[in-house]
Amino acid sequence: MSEIKKWETLKSEPVFTHKWYKLRRDEVRLPDGSIIDDYFVSVRAEVAIVFPVTADEQVIFVRQYKHGIQEIVLELPGGVFNSDKEPAEEAALRELREETGYTSTQITRLSTVFDNPTKDTNRIHLFLAQQVEQTHEQHLDATENIVIEKIPLAEVPGKILTGEICVAGSIAITFLALQHLQKITIK
Repeated sequence: MSEIKKWETLKSEPVFTHKWYKLRRDEVRLPDGSIIDDYFVSVRAEVAIVFPVTADEQVIFVRQYKHGIQEIVLELPGGVFNSDKEPAEEAALRELREETGYTSTQITRLSTVFDNPTKDTNRIHLFLAQQVEQTHEQHLDATENIVIEKIPLAEVPGKILTGEICVAGSIAITFLALQHLQKITIK
């Protein structure tokens, strides 16, 4: 097997900058010496997602409209955060509280993954929250219209297999949470 080498960034410049989105244009040299002068990269905020489980093994999901795909989806609570100002664990708990009104004192980092490393810079921080309880009202942004759905833990994998849960981050965290909770075994 040959050695994999990184690309060399020759130049990098912002193309578009907005508080919600940044696009960068890189000029890069590939390991074979060829140059790509228009490799576009989305500079995206970090994301925290939480798999919240109640004492009676209900998983708290949110159903909401996502304009990028123009669909209503069933997914786990989460959202973007500024990693320079807020630790990922705090962001996960904040998103859980804001979107659902649920809180937890038992939170475990499951993993950090990349969403689309070909074109995006952000990471997704995945957390398991156990013994969650509803302690607050939802506190939604003006653009959010979220319905909370409790789904028995045992039914969650089936909803992935049928496509009802189809958001990549929610699928990834479910797999890791089930392993952590010893509901599935990976060999």
